[in-house]
Amino acid sequence: MKAGVIGAGAWGTALAQLLASDGQDVALWALEPDVVDAINAGHENPLYLANIPLSPSIRATGAMADLAACEMLLVVSPAQHLRRVVAQAPAGVPLVLCSKGIEAGTSLLMSEVAQQAQPGSPIAVLSGPTFAHEVARGLPTAITLACEDRALGQRLAARIARASFRPYLSDDVIGAEIGGAVKNVLAIACGVAEGAGLGLNARAALISRGFAEMTRFGLAR
Repeated sequence: MKAGVIGAGAWGTALAQLLASDGQDVALWALEPDVVDAINAGHENPLYLANIPLSPSIRATGAMADLAACEMLLVVSPAQHLRRVVAQAPAGVPLVLCSKGIEAGTSLLMSEVAQQAQPGSPIAVLSGPTFAHEVARGLPTAITLACEDRALGQRLAARIARASFRPYLSDDVIGAEIGGAVKNVLAIACGVAEGAGLGLNARAALISRGFAEMTRFGLAR
């Protein structure tokens, strides 16, 4: 399954590195011409993922048309730009959304935005506790791959999985997205409590009640 990645920030570059680790070619779309040149000429992305040598199987491009032959696309653009980016992507290709967030002005989740921007393209969501540098270096990582079409989800998981990168398949797309977006609010609240010296009890209360609210939010959607 030929894979492409849309977005050459730290996370997008790390995912391209992961996909290329078996020697298969990976197309990586980047907005900045300097990033395209650095990846193709020097096999590095000093702007977003410094000090990580990149696989020569990664081919960066600034043209969406170069992704037309891909059989899956990992979309790693910022959440507030996802609608515009997905609208330019090749039609009908399975989209694995790797951006966490809720669209400003519409309160739509990323899967809902993608469905509006690219009707008919199958949607999956990749979300979990990950750091780009660790994934790029091949350190052990577990992550959720959510897809309502189980057969498609299994094919996508098989393409993404590595000895050090384990995707756990789920059919709860909305739950994965809400968890990925709302946990950032909870993390900030825990940081505020820590900075204010409110103690471990307060942090534990924030976490437990935060999880309860996240669950209610997910069920309400």
